[in-house]
Amino acid sequence: MSGTGAPDADAFDARGLRIAVVATRWHERITAALLAGATTAAADCRVRADDLTIARVPGVFELPVAAAALARTHQAVVCLGVVIRGGTPHFDYVCGAVSSGCTRVALDTGVPIGFGVLTCDTEDQALDRCGLPESGADKGREALLASVETALLLRGLREGTHRGG
Repeated sequence: MSGTGAPDADAFDARGLRIAVVATRWHERITAALLAGATTAAADCRVRADDLTIARVPGVFELPVAAAALARTHQAVVCLGVVIRGGTPHFDYVCGAVSSGCTRVALDTGVPIGFGVLTCDTEDQALDRCGLPESGADKGREALLASVETALLLRGLREGTHRGG
């Protein structure tokens, strides 16, 4: 989700959902802001502190394996991190691997994976998207809300209570 056309960022009632947020340790100022946005959104969605798990991994390449482990015991998982383009193709390989890995986890487990990994050309672009007071967007919040909305949809489909909308 990015920029114009993004859905409303209103909170959902996610009481009873177990949610995990896994964030990288690279670019700590940016990832800390993403994590703060996600945890604030979880609180806004009425997720109890006991139902929210926070985990940290070294870098984005480790996000999918941690997400897979967390998906065994949670109804939604959010992956947060940032990759900033450098002068080598490393950026493309890492970004492709993490997005494919998170998609695979979601499809293999049936657990929604909120993708809050910023893939930016510059650090300034990441700072503008990470949810700091001076940022233009809060992708940590958006990723949490997307995973919660999808988890609620899946719960309604399983229970036969989803009526569209």
